[in-house]
Amino acid sequence: MRRLSLTLPAILLATPVAAADLNVTVQIPQLNVAEYHRPYTAVWVEREDHSVAAQLAVWYAQKDSKEGAGTKWLPELRQWWRRGGRELQMPVDGVSGATRPAGDQKLSFHEGKAPLNALAPGKYDLVVEAARESGGREVVRVPFTWPAAAPQQLAGQGSSELGAVKVDLAP
Repeated sequence: MRRLSLTLPAILLATPVAAADLNVTVQIPQLNVAEYHRPYTAVWVEREDHSVAAQLAVWYAQKDSKEGAGTKWLPELRQWWRRGGRELQMPVDGVSGATRPAGDQKLSFHEGKAPLNALAPGKYDLVVEAARESGGREVVRVPFTWPAAAPQQLAGQGSSELGAVKVDLAP
């Protein structure tokens, strides 16, 4: 019996722990316009019934300016605002941050850690919405299944305010 108690922990330590990763790349295009403003952007995971399963990122102007506080313009992210944004008290630790410049913006999340710790197995959409002052508004959706059974590379494409949205899933 003593022999079993010594080998059992060794077996448990040698067994790999299954943990899924969700890596997201959001491309913010450089627009050739007279008055360029960085877009407000929200990234979230949505269930099949369109309810929010996890808030991943919200990028907005975090300082007050002559136009008002940055949170004043968050309702311009219309889908995000209606589906859960208005219920958040900004700033949200680990979710909210400053607007991002043009280029590829990367986010990385791990199963069992916030904000994916409550994500049940099933079908979801990764949703990215961007709205820009003196510009437009755009939403890109990328469907995926959580957790991934095998590595997957999924993508969606914006046409104006967003470029490519890539989702990499690893089991």
